[in-house]
Amino acid sequence: MKCLKQYEPLKGCSMGTDRQSSIPLLDTLKMERVTTILTHTYPYPHEHSRHIMTAVVVGCLFFISSDNIHTLIQKLDNNIKWWSMYICLIGFFYFFSSPFIGKTFKPSYSNFNRWYVAWIFVAALYHLPSFQSMGVDMRMNLSLFLTIFVSSVLFLIVFHIIFLGLWYVGLVARVAGKRPEILTIIQNCTVISIACCVFYSHCGNRAFQRGKSFERRNSSLDSFPFWENEDGNTWISKFLRMYELKDQICSSWFAPVGSASDYPLLSKWVIYGELVCSGSCAVPSDEISPIYSLWATFIGLYIANYVVERSSGWALTHPLSVPEYERLKKQMKPDFLDMVPWYSGTSADLVKTVFDLLVSVTLFVGRFDMRMMQAAMNKVPDEATSGDLLYDEFSERDNLWFDFIADTGDGGNPSYAVARLLAQPSIQLKVSDSMRTFPRGDLLIIGGDLAYPNPSAFTYERRLFCPFEYALQPPPWYSAEQITIDKPDVPSGVPELKQYDGPECFIIPGNHDWFDGLHTFMRYICHKSWLGGWFLPQKKSYFALQLPKGWWLFGLDLALHGDIDVYQFKFFAELCRYKIGENDNVIVMTHEPNWLLDWYWNEITGKNVSHLICDYLKGRCRLRMAGDLHHYMRHSIVPSDKPVHVQHLLVNGCGGAFLHPTHVFRNFNKFCGNTYESKAAYPSYDDSSRIALGNILKFRKKNWQFDIIGGVIYFILVFSMFPQCNLVHILHKDSWSGRLKSFFSTMWSAFIYMLEHSYVSSAGSLVLMMASYSFVPSKLSKKKRAIIGVLHIIAHMTAALVLMLLLELGIEICIRNHLLATSGYHTLYEWYRYMESEHFPDPTGLRVRMERWTFGLYPACIKYLMSAFDVPEVMAVTRNNICKNGMESLSRGGAIIYYGSVFLYFWVFSTPVVSLIFGSYLYICINWFHIHFDEAFSSLRIANYKAFTRFHIAVSGDLEVFTLAVDKVPKEWKLDPEWDAEPKQPKQLSHRRRFPSKWKAASGPDPVNSVRIVDHFVIQRSLTDLTEGGNG
Repeated sequence: MKCLKQYEPLKGCSMGTDRQSSIPLLDTLKMERVTTILTHTYPYPHEHSRHIMTAVVVGCLFFISSDNIHTLIQKLDNNIKWWSMYICLIGFFYFFSSPFIGKTFKPSYSNFNRWYVAWIFVAALYHLPSFQSMGVDMRMNLSLFLTIFVSSVLFLIVFHIIFLGLWYVGLVARVAGKRPEILTIIQNCTVISIACCVFYSHCGNRAFQRGKSFERRNSSLDSFPFWENEDGNTWISKFLRMYELKDQICSSWFAPVGSASDYPLLSKWVIYGELVCSGSCAVPSDEISPIYSLWATFIGLYIANYVVERSSGWALTHPLSVPEYERLKKQMKPDFLDMVPWYSGTSADLVKTVFDLLVSVTLFVGRFDMRMMQAAMNKVPDEATSGDLLYDEFSERDNLWFDFIADTGDGGNPSYAVARLLAQPSIQLKVSDSMRTFPRGDLLIIGGDLAYPNPSAFTYERRLFCPFEYALQPPPWYSAEQITIDKPDVPSGVPELKQYDGPECFIIPGNHDWFDGLHTFMRYICHKSWLGGWFLPQKKSYFALQLPKGWWLFGLDLALHGDIDVYQFKFFAELCRYKIGENDNVIVMTHEPNWLLDWYWNEITGKNVSHLICDYLKGRCRLRMAGDLHHYMRHSIVPSDKPVHVQHLLVNGCGGAFLHPTHVFRNFNKFCGNTYESKAAYPSYDDSSRIALGNILKFRKKNWQFDIIGGVIYFILVFSMFPQCNLVHILHKDSWSGRLKSFFSTMWSAFIYMLEHSYVSSAGSLVLMMASYSFVPSKLSKKKRAIIGVLHIIAHMTAALVLMLLLELGIEICIRNHLLATSGYHTLYEWYRYMESEHFPDPTGLRVRMERWTFGLYPACIKYLMSAFDVPEVMAVTRNNICKNGMESLSRGGAIIYYGSVFLYFWVFSTPVVSLIFGSYLYICINWFHIHFDEAFSSLRIANYKAFTRFHIAVSGDLEVFTLAVDKVPKEWKLDPEWDAEPKQPKQLSHRRRFPSKWKAASGPDPVNSVRIVDHFVIQRSLTDLTEGGNG
C-alpha cells in the first residue's frame, strides 16, 4: 500500500545482494551524524539554536542566583502572599503543560501548548510584585524582548528576500534557492532577543559602567549581617566574588565597540548608549549602545553563516534537500500511526465515524443489506457447493496449523508486533517443561474490526495493510491499486489453489467495518488478492472452510445488528444438513461474543446464530470464538446431564486495538442453559483492575485532545457568573476556617444567582445534566443512573465554581494592591516608551525615521504585540467597569474582549481539573460498578497485552489450541539487519524467506523473544469424550 510506495526508491539499497547501492546511503548517514552535533531535526546547522538557547538560559539563571540570592532571602518572608500566588500560578501551568513535557506525539498541539503557556504565563507573571527580588525587571525584559524580536524578524525577512533575489538572477549558488522555514527565523530571532535581554538585565545600556557596580552591591551586603564572614575563605565568600566576574564581563567582554563618530556612515543608523554622569549630562551620548552592538553581532553571524552554508562548502557536501533528507531518515524506521484518540474533541475521523454510524443504522440495517446483494450475485444455485462461499483446499492435509486474531488496525506498533509474530517461519516456546516448535500458520483467520475508528481507504491502508506488509511483504508483482475480478488469482506457476503452499487469509467484517455499509471491506478484502504476504482467496463477507480430519470453520457476518441474515442462515443450514458429517466438528467464528455481551447487558441477541447451532449443528459445535472485546478469555463447559451445544467459548480481540478489561466479566457462567467456568483470562482479573487506575493518573496525558471539550464545558458552566465583585471580604476573616466558610458561602451564592438569573450557564448545566444521565449505561436502573449522573455533574459543577472564584479572587487581590487596573489599556507599551526615551538616547531621530518609512507600522506592531501581554490588565480594567456600571455599560466588542481574556486563563485552570474528575469517574465506575468497560479502557489507549491464538489439527484429529501473548509492545523499531542481509530473489515469495519481517524492536525485548503461552488446551476429536486434554 502507501507504506510500500514510500520505500520504493530504497529497494536497491536494502537488498543484501546489491551492496554497492548502499554505500551512498551509509556515507550520507555518516555525514549526517557529523553535521548534527549542533542540530536536532533539520540538516542545516544555522537553523537550530537549541544549545545556544540552553547556554543563554543557564547563564541568565547563574547570574540571577549569584548576584541576588541575598536579596531574595531578605525579601521572601515579607512577601508570603505573593509567593503563594506564584506557587499556585506555576502549579496550574505545570499541570496544564505536564502531558507535553518530553513528549512529541503531536508536535502541532504540543508546540501550540508551549507557546500558549509561555504567553499567558509571562503576561500574568510580570504584573505580580517582588520579581525584582530575583534581579529581573519583567516589564523591561518583556518589552525589550518584543521590540528586539520584531526588529530581528523584519530584518531577517528582508535579508532572505534579497538573498533569494540574488539567487534568482544567478549571482549565488543553486542551493541558495532553498527557502528557510519561517519557524527557523522565529527561533533564531527568539534566541537573539533573549540574549540581548539577559545582557541588559545585568549590564544595562550604559556607555561607561566600569568600577561601579560591585561597590554598590558590596555596600548593600554590609547591611545584611548573615553574609558577614571573617576569614573570607568559605564557599559563601567565594560565591560572592561572582560580582567581580560579572562586572568584568559587562565592562570588558561585552563593552561597546566605540563611539559613533568612529563610524560616520553608521552614525544615523545606530542606537546609542546611556551616559553615566552626576546630574544632567552636558552633551548627548555619542557611544554606541552595547545592546545594539550585541544584536548586530548576532545578526551578522546569522547572515554570514547562512551565506556560507548556502553558497559554498556545506551545500557542496550536502546535495540533499530538506524533504529528501527527511524522507531518507524515515526509511530507517517505520512511520506507524498512533493509537486512535477516542476522546479527541478535534478528530475528523471520529466525526466521520459518528456520521457513518448514523447513516448505516438508518439506511443499511433493515433497509439495504450488503449480504443480500452478495447472495443475489451468487452464480451457483446450490450455495452449499458454491466456490464463492465454501473452500476445501485444506481438507486433504494430514495436519494443519492456523491462526486467529481479531480487532487489529488501531495503533501501528501493536498491529505490527502481532503481524511480526504471525509471519515468523516458526516460534520456539516451552510447553510442559519441554521446548516445542510452532510453525507459521498455513491459514490466518481475522475476526473483524480491521481498522479504527471508521473504514476508509486511509485507515485500511495505514492501520491494516501497512503493518502486515512490513511483517510479510506481498509478491513483487503486486500492485496496491489492482482490483482482482476473478478470484482466486493464484500466483503464476500454481495451477490451482490446493497446490499453493503459502499462507492464506480469510476475514469476516466487524461492526466498525460495517459503518460505511461494507463498501471499504468489499473493495480491500473481497477484491484484492494479498494482505501483505497472505493470499486472499475469499469473495464474500462470510464463508465456510473445510479443514482436515472432519473439522470445519464457519465465518459468520453479523453486520450491525448482531445476527446473520436469512440468506446466510440458509447457506450454513444446508451445509449442516448435506455436507457436515455426524461425527464432524465445527468451529463457529463471529465478531461479537454474544455470550458475554448478552450476559453483561442482560439481553438476547443472535437468535438466528443460536438457532443454527442448537437445531442444526446439534452438539457438533466444539468451539465458538470471537473478537470485539480486546482481551483474551476462555470459558469451558462444566460437565452435566444437559445437552451440550458448545463446548468452549473463546474471546481473543488482542490483535492490535486498545485493551479491554477482563475483571468486568468475572462472574459470567451461564450460556444456552449450560454452566461454564473461566479457564483463562489475559490480562488477569487483578491486573485488569489495577490497570483501570490509570484513568486517574493518566487520563489527560493519554487524551490531551479532550482539552477542547473539557475547557469549553467548564467555561460555559460559569460563564454567567463572571465577574464576582467585592471578594476581598473572604481574606478579612481572622482564621483559615472562617476564610473557607466565607469562600464556600460565596460559591453557593454564585450558584443560586446562576439558577435565578443566568441563561447561558443554566442551559449549559441542564444540557450537561441530561448528557451525564444518558452517559451512564442503560444496564443500570433509572434510579441508579440518575444518582450516578447527578453526583458526576455535581463534582464538575463544584470544581468549575471553585476555579472561577480562585481566578476572580486573584484578580481582586491584584486590583486592591494596585497591581492591575491602574493604567488602562496598552500599559506595557506606554511604560516602555517612557523607559525607552529615558535609557535609550536617540539624538539622530532614528525611531522617528523608521516610523515614517514604515507608515507607522513599526511602532504599531510593537504596540499591539505588547498589548497581547496586557491580558490581565484588560481583564481587570473591564472587570472594574462592569462592577461600577453594570454589564450594560459594555459594548458587544468589549464583552467579547472581556470574556475572551477570562477564557484564556480559565481554560488553563480548568482542563487539568476536568480530566482528573472525569478520569476518577471512569475509575470508580469500572471498578466499583463494573460499567463503562469500553469508555474506561479506550481512554487509556493501551498498546500492550497483545495476543493471537494458534491452532493445530493433529494427525490424530485432535485440535490443540495455544494462545501466545506479548505483555509489552515496543514503541520504536529499527531495520532488521538479518532481513537486510538475506539475499532476495526477484520473484521470491516472502513466506519462503528465513527473515520475513523488515523491522525489529529498537529498544527493549523484541516480540519474537518475549512471546509466551498464556493458555493451552486440547479439544478431543471424539464427541463422546468432552474432557480436556490439558489446561495451562
